[in-house]
Amino acid sequence: MGSPSFFSPYRHGFVRVATAVPKVKLADPAANAQNVVALAREAHAEGVAVVVFPELGLTGYTIDDLLQQEALLDAVEAAIATLTEASAGLAPMIVVGGPLRDAGRLYNTAIVIQGGKVLGVVPKSFLPNYREFYERRWFTPGAGLTGKTLTLAGQTVPFGTDILFRGEGVAPFTVGVEICEDVWTPTPPSTAQALAGAEILLNLSASNITIGKSETRRLLCASQSSRMIAAYVYSAAGAGESSTDLAWDGHVDIHEMGALLAETPRFSTGPAWTFADVDVQRLRQERMRVGSFGDAMALSPASTPFRIVPFAFDAPEGDLALARPIERFPFTPSDPARLRENCYEAYNIQVQGLARRLEASGLKKLVIGISGGLDSTQALLVAAKAMDQLGLPRSNILAYTLPGFATSDRTKSNAWALMKAMAVTAAELDIRPAATQMLKDLDHPFGRGEAVYDVTFENVQAGLRTDYLFRLANHNAALVVGTGDLSELALGWCTYGVGDHMSHYNPNCGAPKTLIQHLIRFVAHSGDVGAETTALLDDILATEISPELVPGEAVQATESFVGPYALQDFNLYYMTRYGMAPSKIAFLAWSAWHDADQGGWPVGLPDNARRAYDLPEIKRWLELFLKRFFANQFKRSAVPNGPKISSGGALSPRGDWRMPSDATADAWLAELRTNAPI
Repeated sequence: MGSPSFFSPYRHGFVRVATAVPKVKLADPAANAQNVVALAREAHAEGVAVVVFPELGLTGYTIDDLLQQEALLDAVEAAIATLTEASAGLAPMIVVGGPLRDAGRLYNTAIVIQGGKVLGVVPKSFLPNYREFYERRWFTPGAGLTGKTLTLAGQTVPFGTDILFRGEGVAPFTVGVEICEDVWTPTPPSTAQALAGAEILLNLSASNITIGKSETRRLLCASQSSRMIAAYVYSAAGAGESSTDLAWDGHVDIHEMGALLAETPRFSTGPAWTFADVDVQRLRQERMRVGSFGDAMALSPASTPFRIVPFAFDAPEGDLALARPIERFPFTPSDPARLRENCYEAYNIQVQGLARRLEASGLKKLVIGISGGLDSTQALLVAAKAMDQLGLPRSNILAYTLPGFATSDRTKSNAWALMKAMAVTAAELDIRPAATQMLKDLDHPFGRGEAVYDVTFENVQAGLRTDYLFRLANHNAALVVGTGDLSELALGWCTYGVGDHMSHYNPNCGAPKTLIQHLIRFVAHSGDVGAETTALLDDILATEISPELVPGEAVQATESFVGPYALQDFNLYYMTRYGMAPSKIAFLAWSAWHDADQGGWPVGLPDNARRAYDLPEIKRWLELFLKRFFANQFKRSAVPNGPKISSGGALSPRGDWRMPSDATADAWLAELRTNAPI
């Protein structure tokens, strides 16, 4: 096969995994094998690389003493031969459960089949023998069983708990296998498997259902995938199992690093299955980044080295839609409950950080510039709350609106209304006379009456505003509150030095622009402010983002210069949090943004923000992001203090992000231009 298309997940380090629950026919391995083949064919048609089935799925889990019947065990081996033959025409690695004999003992096993071969057999390490479980009545524990072989389907195959399966091809991956009870123990076999390099962990289960048990299973799977920095693929027995004393819900789900990627409705009366694309490349990146994972690998080597069983997996050619949820706004989840919780935490991180800094400084007052825009609005809301926490009057906040040559009536009016609503000490300082004088002193054309609006014209205004705020802080024994956000730091959209780049403390520095909007909306609709203030905040949210530095009829729209913040925050998240290649970021952005009707919009987003982006536009803005991100590191190397807010990262040189100011973006730009077609 050739290389997958750019629009295929396999091209970007994803591997498609599936978990399936056929309707089992008790004690009929031949019929169950055919049911497995039917679902495996569906998985093949969907481009799946790995598909896992339930524990003892070839016989049914609930057949009790029939498990030790010779006729049944012979039928299991015949069914495995049938499956092996059928797999020759299928791409996925198929993992099924069945009882197998060896040296006079019976084991509860997972049989791994692919491409007409039995790749190996993994026995269950830990056998439950409490409450409703009696597995030691029939089976021998597999724990410690290593280095052995079995003969199945006319082949001699590896048998033991020391086996990993490695798919080789354009998107390589390594798989570990454990069975049901194994993950419920203090030392799951999948822990050693992950430390030995397995990125995809499979669990064949027959866990019955009781009230509340499904949530415990999800917690176990999510926790194991998080701690092991892995994908965890779980399949449990369902339709067809005996209901004599127990019930079965067919619980299947797929987790990656703690996040649920896919699941099916439980209690299906027929076969059920689902699949998702696991980002194996991200898992490897994260393991490399988290040094303690590597330390654990070094300190806890397997007592017996794992046997690696390779197999060839040819990813399907052509386009293949990404099968996993991708948040359009990775800093602001689309789930309303999670978004509310995130906003609550972010807001209080900001408040606590500013309150602590003011307390430590020994000062009692704050100075802040209010523009009527998003960032200064959020900073003022935080400052007011910090004063409340410290038991200081809000009048100790000295808030100033500093109109310049392009300040609009709307933003100035909103700035005044906000300062009054927050009950702070409000004042206005018109910077235009001082700016005009400075431009004259610089012999700038504007100082001679010419309408020249260059970068000097803009930065004189930005610098004067901050200069006034610092001198006002000196004059009033106060601390200057910064207003610039994480997105502006990433893009270098701030005036260096004594400009909006600088402050005594910046509570917004860890909040990207897309999150700032939701933080304001969170306060607006929290019930802590009155109806008039809510309406005011909603109007501020609806105002186009602009630095308001250049006069003219057309609004100086920030996003026309630096790109849509929705895309640039997306680029920021995946580059700095996961170190992804630009072409992969472009693929993820396209997957999330090419269809405006696919959903995934956070609550309260304005209708004019609900739009789509095609690949050329995504690539154009990503190129700009890379150029600006690298060119403006010198600004991030000198940022004032402020709290980290999001697990997506921060850009403080004292925290998450360190890079030289003279690094070049050439390698990143070349990768994007080479690997992301227009």
